[in-house]
Order: sequence, then structure tokens, then C-alpha cells
Amino acid sequence: CTYISINQVPRTHAIVISRPAWLWGAEMGANEHGVCIANEAINAREPAAEMEALLGMDLVRLGLERGATAKEALDVIVALLEEHGQGGNYYEDANSCHSFQSAYLIVDREEAWVLETVGKYWAAEKITEGVKCICNHLSLTTKIDAEHPELRSYAQSQGWWTGEDEFNFSEVFSPADDHLTCCSGKDTLEKQEESITVQTMIDVLRDKASGVCVDSESFLTTASAVSVLPQNRSSPGIHYFTGTPDPSRSIFKPFIFVDDVKLVPKAQSPCFGDDDPAKKEPRFQEKPDRRHDLYKAHEWARAVLESDEEQGQKLRKTMLELEKQGLEAMEEILTSSDPLDPAEVGDLFYDCVDTEIKFFK
Repeated sequence: CTYISINQVPRTHAIVISRPAWLWGAEMGANEHGVCIANEAINAREPAAEMEALLGMDLVRLGLERGATAKEALDVIVALLEEHGQGGNYYEDANSCHSFQSAYLIVDREEAWVLETVGKYWAAEKITEGVKCICNHLSLTTKIDAEHPELRSYAQSQGWWTGEDEFNFSEVFSPADDHLTCCSGKDTLEKQEESITVQTMIDVLRDKASGVCVDSESFLTTASAVSVLPQNRSSPGIHYFTGTPDPSRSIFKPFIFVDDVKLVPKAQSPCFGDDDPAKKEPRFQEKPDRRHDLYKAHEWARAVLESDEEQGQKLRKTMLELEKQGLEAMEEILTSSDPLDPAEVGDLFYDCVDTEIKFFK
């Protein structure tokens, strides 16, 4: 699941959580304008096209590239859907095609939107308060603030809506057998709504008992992120990324957008150029090793945590202490009245990744 919580307190307008719930299903990101987008693959009455088009993760990246506000990013995504459609394989797997429709949480400092799509058709709701989540099925009902101009006529043409009853998006476009429950961590966040912190969000992401954090043979939480978007524009947006799977065994590391931010090659997957199986036709005939240095170091730490209880406990304690230091340093930045010096944070994420890798070694 992917969550947003809008806190009604002076300093912080929104805390956004976005994480891939399943290996195949999600993408998340942020840009320098303070726009955050999270994507979930969803089941709908109409299957997504198997032919190559735009994947949900493609639309996340394009929305972040071209949108300076949440609404601009939403407009970019729906315009691209209209022009190119969505579809294609989410797996590097030539033997079968796994295609999905998509839902999005799109947020900036001022507003938040839930966008849900079926082919080129879509509906969106503007979120003004409380906790909202998107999962692997449609959630919008009768409160629709924007929609594709032919959405309802298309539903009627398919025989899914008579035009006489109130239009309920999820009822009209969901599969008949879709009885899934949604958002395991939503209740936890709603109970703590007046006192949600970054640590609260991280704890929810690490909750395996509820099913929010997944680590099984079939599915894996591939990476996690928490973003803080202060309403006060003099305060920077702060994004915490793991860059590694399973948040219960990963360190959330802070990142701030500034000019001349230092790139982090150790957290970037290798580039294969024209030899990448994703660029060759037919596609995905082989699967290259896309692990980056941080991922490989994390695999070692994971093996220790699983095989040596005493050493694993020491390792986990040190990891959490490193994370705590980062959270405290970022809280000082958010509460400080002094303007942020970009030179002091340009290499913030680089240093965090470098420290983490050295620590694992």
C-alpha cells in the first residue's frame, strides 16, 4: 500500500509514504519542486493491454520530470495516457506478460490527489485532510473532482453503468470478484493522526505482522521512502530512501534537493547501453545483474541478520543508531530558523550511502 497523511499542524503540511507493495506493482519518486508521486498496480474490470505502451512507472517518472505542482503532474499523466495509452510487461520475463492498470498518489506542499486509471480513462479525487491510501484495487467511489470527459459514456457503452444510478467509479470499473481489503497500516495512522512523525511512518513500513512489509518467496518490498513536505516554503522537503529491499533490514537515509547535488554511483544500477535486454527486440531475452554496490552490501548484512543471531542483533542496533542520527539531524534542519546552506547538504545522501557501505564491510 501507499499512504499519505496530511497533518493539520503549522509546520508540516504533508508526510507522504510511498513504497512498492509488490515487486511488480509500484514506483515512487520526488522532484526538486516538492512534487511526490507514488504508483500502485491495480486490478480492474478491463485488463491492461499487453502491447507495449506506457507503464505506471514510466508515467511516474514523466510526471515528475514535467510537473512543478501536483496538479501539473496529474495533467501530464492523463495527457500521456490519452496520447499513448498504458500497457506492457512489468517483468523482465519474456515467457509471460504481467500488465496492470495504475493508481497514483500525487502530492506537493499545497495539495494532494488520488488518480486512478483504466486504460486511457481516469478519475481523480483531491484530498484535503486525513489519511489516504492506494492499494492494488480501485478506491475512488462517488467523490470525483476531475475525470476523463468520456469516462461515463465509456462505462455505459460497456454495459457497466446504466446512467441512472449514482456513478461510483470503483463499483463500475472493479472486477466482480474484487473483495480485497485495503491498506493494512491505515488504521494505525488514523489512530495517531495528531502526532504522526517520520518515525511513525517508518515503523508502519516495517510492520510485517500487518502485511505492510512483505518478504516472501513470491513478493518482496523492493524499496521504501518517506517524504516530508513542510508547508513553509523556507523549509526544505526532506526525503528518506532505503535504496535496498525490506525496510525492516534497511536504513532510511535523508536526501534534500539542492543545486549541484552530488550523484551517488554506488546506489545506481549498472548501465548496459544498447546491450540492455530492455532495448533489444525481442525484449527481455536475458536478465542482467542490475545490483548496485549498496544493494550488494545490503545482501551481506541481510545474510548476517538471518544466520547469526548475536552478530545480527549488534548489526541491527548499529543500523538503527545510524538511522536515528540522520533523523535527528534532519529534524534540526526543519525546526531551525536559519536558512539552509545548500553546500552543507549537497553530498548528504552520498555520504550516507558511503557510510552505510563502509559499515557493512
